[in-house]
Amino acid sequence: MTLPETSELPVGGGRILRFCRYGPPDGVPVIAHNGSPSSRWKWPWLVEAVARSGVRLLVYDRPGYGGSSRQPGRIVADAADDVRRLADAHGWRRFGLFGGSAGGPHALACAALLAERVTRCAVVSGIKPAEGRAAAADESAVRSRIAETAAQILAQIDAGGPELPGQPGPPARTDPDAMARIRATFVDSIDGWVDDSLALARPWGFEPDSITVPVGIWRGTDDPHVPSDHADWLVAHLRTAQAHRYPGGHVPDASVYAQIYGWLSAGA
Repeated sequence: MTLPETSELPVGGGRILRFCRYGPPDGVPVIAHNGSPSSRWKWPWLVEAVARSGVRLLVYDRPGYGGSSRQPGRIVADAADDVRRLADAHGWRRFGLFGGSAGGPHALACAALLAERVTRCAVVSGIKPAEGRAAAADESAVRSRIAETAAQILAQIDAGGPELPGQPGPPARTDPDAMARIRATFVDSIDGWVDDSLALARPWGFEPDSITVPVGIWRGTDDPHVPSDHADWLVAHLRTAQAHRYPGGHVPDASVYAQIYGWLSAGA
């Protein structure tokens, strides 16, 4: 396998975080928040985009994913303390933030609660706060639904499907790296996916309109997963938001990622 080395950081309470680093060691520091579900191991084309961009991207597994210790009952705002510890461990006094999809709220939490250390925050295909669903976020029901979805995805992979359902690509089962990413994402444990779903249904633990650092909001013109009103809400409620659109779906192509990393680097 050609996956990058995994590092671990103790963060207190017996917990550890697992993470990987991409891009040149002297690149502009950026801490990334994955979508849900996702892991610290990124796709090769994205790794190449990071290397070309000149950023030093730290991608960590949120609690419950990929061997990072579970943190039952966590809320979105809890990400800020983990990010602070990761940045301190690397000697990063200032850093940018990236958040994709369900990682968007977690990146915004860090922008709100670590404002003195954050240069810029980029959100791609991000989601807005839930409305009126917190009481319905029952863990057993959420776990059952996610287990069913995971089983459907694995069945497609067993039948020769690609790593990303609905996206072009070779059969995942023929690629050891792809299978390792899949295992880290939701096979070894679905706790991270479950806890993300619960956290996103609850109050996030910070006020989006309190954010003072520059925020870029990117959304695709044909996103089948996150409706455009999510980006509209974020732009309307974040005083420092800049709206960006790209042709395509939920996951942008390498050229868009290059634009995003360039935007983040410009704030360093």
